Amino acid sequence: MADKQDNLIERFSEATGRLFAWLTLLMVLVTFVIVVLRYAFDAGLIWLQESVIWLHAAVFMIGAAYTLKHDEHVRVDVFYRSMSDRRRAWVDFLGVLFFLLPLCGFLVFKSYDFAAVSWSIKEASRESGGLPYPLVPLAKSILVLMPVLVGLQGIALMLRSLATLRGRP
Repeated sequence: MADKQDNLIERFSEATGRLFAWLTLLMVLVTFVIVVLRYAFDAGLIWLQESVIWLHAAVFMIGAAYTLKHDEHVRVDVFYRSMSDRRRAWVDFLGVLFFLLPLCGFLVFKSYDFAAVSWSIKEASRESGGLPYPLVPLAKSILVLMPVLVGLQGIALMLRSLATLRGRP
């Protein structure tokens, strides 16, 4: 049962990571349009410039679970890289249990009201001509979604570590 849940979570992290990676192409295209508008036509669109910032945030925050899945996250691995697989599994299991999951819970707790208020007041950009409602609350909701996705991927990492500790590949 744990293997199926682990696999489902990891497939979901993989899918969301790959999907949101396409936003980097969109960011490049939008940035190109902004530069052409500014230098060729001496024009600018605030909402377009703001969208690059929010796209950038979405790529990094939604891509965090994908990064954890592929073990590409930042780690001080002076000791970790020389450890046996079993010890690494212990470090991963305990690290997720005592550090990652509590941090994700705290981030959800602190960011939920921030996003909920944005939805309730139908927040739009402060800038004249900026992003309209519902794009700002949608972007702020990523602050809630990111720790949920990272927490799920952390659970998958714990399950994988548990399998290693039990002697399964």
